[in-house]
Amino acid sequence: MPSNAHEIPIEFVKNRPRFVMRLLEDVFDVALPRYDYADMASENCTKFKTANFYSDRVVALRRGSRVCMAVIAEVQRRRDKRKRYSWPVYLATVHENLKCPVLLLVFCPDEKTAVWARKPIELGQPGMRLVPFVVGPDQIPVVVSVEEARELPELAVLSALAHGGEEEKILVACAEGLNALGDEEFSVYHEYVVSALTGAARENWDALMADPTFTYRSDFARRYINEGKAEAKAEARAEAKAEARAEAKAEAVVAVLGHRGLHVSGEVEGRITACTDLDRLDTWMERAFSVDAAEDIFD
Repeated sequence: MPSNAHEIPIEFVKNRPRFVMRLLEDVFDVALPRYDYADMASENCTKFKTANFYSDRVVALRRGSRVCMAVIAEVQRRRDKRKRYSWPVYLATVHENLKCPVLLLVFCPDEKTAVWARKPIELGQPGMRLVPFVVGPDQIPVVVSVEEARELPELAVLSALAHGGEEEKILVACAEGLNALGDEEFSVYHEYVVSALTGAARENWDALMADPTFTYRSDFARRYINEGKAEAKAEARAEAKAEARAEAKAEAVVAVLGHRGLHVSGEVEGRITACTDLDRLDTWMERAFSVDAAEDIFD
C-alpha cells in the first residue's frame, strides 16, 4: 500500500493543480504554454481503447545471450504527424522489453520526407528529445564493388535505386548482388528493382539483363529473366498488332468518306488517323456511310 509520503504530495496536486505549474516555472524554469486553467485528467496512462503499436522491424544486437543494443527500423514514405507520437512509444517499449539502449533508423525514399523525419521530436521533459537517424536518397552509399554487392545485396539494390542513373558500374554491382541470391529472393528483389527504376537507369538495367554475356547463377534466374523478356516481346507484338489494326481502320474511314465525295480536311483526317481506339473507329466507320459532312462522324 502506498505510504503517506507518496499519497500526500499526490493529494496536493489533486487539490491544487496550479501547484504543479508553479513548481515547474519557479523551480525548473520551464516555459509553459499559455493556458486558461489547469485541472485533473485521468491518471491512467493507457489509452481508453486498447491500441497496439508495431514498428516495421526491430534488430537485436546480441553479445552471447545478452542483447546489447536494439535498432528499430522504419520505412516512412510520406509525412505522417502521428509518427512523431508513436516513434517515442516504440523506443520506450523496446527499451523496456529488451532492457538495452535503442536506436531509431528511418528509411525515406525521397529527400523531402527525409527532411521532415529528421526534425527532433521534443518530448517535453528537459533533455529528452528524439532525433531519428534518417536515411534518404542522398545518404545511401554508392555500391560499385561486386564483392560488397554480393555480401549485402539489399544495400546494392538501394544504391541502384538512388544512384543507378549516374554510373553503369552501380547497376552491374546490383545485378551481381541479385545473382547471388536464392530463387525466391531473386524474384522479389528483381521485381522491386524493375518497378522502381526509371528513365535512363531503367533502360540501362534492361540492356544489362538482355546482355547475352551476363551469366546467371541459377537456371531459375535465367528462366525468370528470359520469361520476362518473352512476356515483354509478346506485349510489344500485341501492341504492334493493335496499332496496325487501328491504322488500317482509320485509313478505311477516310477512304469511305472520300469515296462518298465528302471533303475530308487535313484536320479531320489527322484526328481520324491519330485515333487508336478500335471501338471508336468502328463507330466512326458506321457514321461515315450516312453523314452529310466528314466532320459529322465525331458527333
